[in-house]
Amino acid sequence: MTRLDELKLEVSKGRLSRREFMQRTAALGVATGLSSAMFSSATQASTPKRGGHVRVGWHGGSTTDSLDPIRLTSEFTGMTFYNMGSQLTEIAPDGQLAPDLAESFESNADATEWTFDLRQGVEFHNGKTMDADDVIMSIARHRGEDSQSPTKVIAETISEMRKDGPNRVIFTLKEGNADFPVSLSAQTFYILPVVDGEVQPGIGTGGYALESWDPGVRASFKRHPNYFRSDRAFFDSAEVTVAADSTSRQNGLVTGEFDIIDYVPATTAALLAKREGIEVLDVPGTLHFTFPMRVDLAPFKDNNDLRLALKYAFNREEALKTILRGYGALGNDHPISPANRYYASDIPQRPYDPDKAKFHLKKAGMEGFKHELSGSEGLYAGCIDMILLYKEHAAKAGIEITVNRMPSDGYWSDVWLKHPWSASYWSGRPTEDWMFTQGYGADSNWNETHWKHERFNMLLKAARAELDQARRREMYAEMQLICRDEGGSVIPLFASHISAHSSKVAIPETVAGNWEMDGYKFLERWWFA
Repeated sequence: MTRLDELKLEVSKGRLSRREFMQRTAALGVATGLSSAMFSSATQASTPKRGGHVRVGWHGGSTTDSLDPIRLTSEFTGMTFYNMGSQLTEIAPDGQLAPDLAESFESNADATEWTFDLRQGVEFHNGKTMDADDVIMSIARHRGEDSQSPTKVIAETISEMRKDGPNRVIFTLKEGNADFPVSLSAQTFYILPVVDGEVQPGIGTGGYALESWDPGVRASFKRHPNYFRSDRAFFDSAEVTVAADSTSRQNGLVTGEFDIIDYVPATTAALLAKREGIEVLDVPGTLHFTFPMRVDLAPFKDNNDLRLALKYAFNREEALKTILRGYGALGNDHPISPANRYYASDIPQRPYDPDKAKFHLKKAGMEGFKHELSGSEGLYAGCIDMILLYKEHAAKAGIEITVNRMPSDGYWSDVWLKHPWSASYWSGRPTEDWMFTQGYGADSNWNETHWKHERFNMLLKAARAELDQARRREMYAEMQLICRDEGGSVIPLFASHISAHSSKVAIPETVAGNWEMDGYKFLERWWFA
């Protein structure tokens, strides 16, 4: 019996919900026969059509946004990079790794050397033909002591890059990495053209070239006429407008100002779906909410009992019911979701337990604990409501949380990674190594809790190079447990990606869940019906 058959049996016996089934089969990369369960009467068409100008309402951006991939700060730029640029690899809608700018790739026996053969004749938006030099210089700039790139920690696993002719790049790694090609699908690794010895941010090989760019406000795109993919980029042009307020986005869709909007609040999704001419798309994935504590600062530093108290002080079941209205799953204080390949389903779910929270507070010498928790409604729909609910739950354990409401503009540059305790979220990552390396690795620029755990980091390095799948699963399970019990973040919920669109917009039968909006590639993959 295959793993898919086992999951179908669990559904038939009532042991697994339809939503959980979709989450777990996402990691298998297979057609399930239940893919339509992700959609609320979604418009699907078998044959895509070209043409039209699509208008999009986007939930978040910042005036600090940049077209330089080493300065990624928001989903607005992430979306831009994925539709304007191309990476060596991509995560396909079915969850499988696929070539993109690379035509093929292979490794040596211990995964310490990877060879990528590039597509030939790929044209940048400025007319330059892509070659191995563009690839090497684009990735090399993420490395270096002064690099602030969010994927620096991944790029620095590379000890050498060299070309073997104009269309082949060979990567030598510091240690084996079975997931290395997956890492190169990151939006920050979009390949830039080299002109006069310098890379040119804002120019890519993707389906759409930028026509205008107003950071944190608006981006306009025009279809690249010489795009190397004939089965993508169906719209003639697109305009993405930042509308941080969810109500304004939904009103814009209802009135016809927008054709597509992202981040529909779970609390209003069902009502919006009842509107004539509007369809809501619900895609399970790896998206999760976090409340990171900076463990390098008092009072969280060297005080795991305090961190445990705060983890026991949140009623996740109530939050799932009231904030997400069931569009998600319970989090367990680690970032690996049921959709991930090595998800440890046997780790006990942490319950809401005010008495245990009090016990750990007393053990920590922090009875009557008070602290400020920063957040912004522009961060994600329901963020402030989540904090207010947390405040209510924590009060029963003798914990007083003060809500620090922050503006959405500049949140990622001024609050996240800086405030002692704040709200955050992650779209998740397609592999455990990527998620743990970027979000929890000791040397990562995006280690949002500033957490450094010796055993965890030893396992991180070992699991990355391990080719025995059973052993690898054991190591990732231990890492999930360490993160759950000793990490610096409260991770209460995993959430579905909920978006909405006019019935004039058609979507493919399978929609990716590795990032929101079809893996951010909705401009490339969707079309007008």
